[in-house]
Amino acid sequence: IRENIDAIFDQDPAARSRLEVVLCYPGFHAVTLHQLSHLLWTHDFYTLARCVSHFSRVWTGIEIHPGATMGRRVFIDHGMGVVIGETTIIGDDVTIYQGVTLGAGAAARMGSATRGTKRHPTLGNGVVVGSGAEIQGDIMVGDNVRIASGSILLKDVPDNSVVVGVPGRVIYR
Repeated sequence: IRENIDAIFDQDPAARSRLEVVLCYPGFHAVTLHQLSHLLWTHDFYTLARCVSHFSRVWTGIEIHPGATMGRRVFIDHGMGVVIGETTIIGDDVTIYQGVTLGAGAAARMGSATRGTKRHPTLGNGVVVGSGAEIQGDIMVGDNVRIASGSILLKDVPDNSVVVGVPGRVIYR
């Protein structure tokens, strides 16, 4: 928890104190509650895990499925409307802005036929996902990638790239 507080305090110039981060940052609350719900999920307390994640969504406006895996120092800034799906994997030192969807691709939306399969994205370390961006399907986003606001990403992205547009395309590598 201390590491998450320090990461937010270091990254956000608007943060005036660590106490402010603890009391007033919904991204911090969502990540902290996700750690609890994910622990419950991995110990087969599925309904309780979903209840914790639902409470977190109602309180913070950030929806993180308890099955999602998050690395260290994940910062969700102004997170209202962020959705992170069940099989999403997020690396260390990732920043996610408001309205981001890390969702299942259209082909994976076949109900129980895809249950138990990887259908959500994997984000490498040091990724920044801009406001309103969507990353859809079981795709890999490499380390140190920047995804522009409003982009819709449907394909794998190599390390150290910048992605823009609809559909998302690499403009810098």
